[in-house]
Amino acid sequence: MAEARHVAIVMDGNGRWANARGLPRTEGHRAGEDALMDVISGAIEEGVKVLSVYAFSTENWRRSPREIAFLMNYSRDVIRRRREELRSWGVKVVWSGRQPRLWRSVINELQAAERYTAECETMTLNFCCNYGGRNEIADAAMDLAYDVRRGLVDPHQVTTELLGRYMYQPDLPDVDLFIRTGGEQRTSNFLMWESPYAEMMFVAEPWPDFDRASLHRCLEVFAGRERRFGAAKDAVAGD
Repeated sequence: MAEARHVAIVMDGNGRWANARGLPRTEGHRAGEDALMDVISGAIEEGVKVLSVYAFSTENWRRSPREIAFLMNYSRDVIRRRREELRSWGVKVVWSGRQPRLWRSVINELQAAERYTAECETMTLNFCCNYGGRNEIADAAMDLAYDVRRGLVDPHQVTTELLGRYMYQPDLPDVDLFIRTGGEQRTSNFLMWESPYAEMMFVAEPWPDFDRASLHRCLEVFAGRERRFGAAKDAVAGD
């Protein structure tokens, strides 16, 4: 039976959820907080060791200034308000993303949450804010290139394993189950390096309607999948 140690979620559909109810898009983001906490709690119950959530992408800067300002303020406030609860659950918070353009107040809260929960061991919450998968790979390649130039790394000995050590969170395992809510069927530049053999699951529920029961259903489907990691099994006996 397949075991999902690392679950990644693209929390999509907040705006459409709100608009369908005659509400501004920002209300959909606000409603997503309860979904996030319920899913975190459910993931702990299911034995998930790492939960990565896509909070704000490097492409989200293209949204309206009003929505961006709301997301920055809201992300900062959610992290501040919930870190005590997360620590009481044994959740270690880590942040993946770029500092440039991200509000300093958001960075401060993310770093404070990392310090505050550093000793927690039940589950890791990888909070991806101002994150882009291609940017992460480019940043890793740049850092590796600096080490090559400084003579710390022989360029002829560069491997995928070595490059992986330069990613934002090199100690986390690869993604086992990749979930996107909201009905869209694309990965949107999320954890590209970490998801080479992730099982993909696209669900119709918008993020505010996704909860621990939804996560449980996804994990049940995942448990029934056969993961071969490039290997093959012949269904016909032969030589």
